[in-house]
Amino acid sequence: MSDHHTYKKIEIVGSSATGTDDAIRNALAECNKSLKNIDWFEVVETRGHVENGKIGHFQVTIKVGFRLENS
Repeated sequence: MSDHHTYKKIEIVGSSATGTDDAIRNALAECNKSLKNIDWFEVVETRGHVENGKIGHFQVTIKVGFRLENS
């Protein structure tokens, strides 16, 4: 067992028609399909897509941090 941890972080964009919380959850769910040891996320940017004067989709950019294997 190591006495330290080493992390990597990536930046992704999640979207949802219902809200920013769902956009974050959608992004994390997709990351969880291919990444191991996800430990944290931070919201970097929030924006939206407008259709006919109304919100079409919420878009949230997040940084996802995960611990490298064996660290």
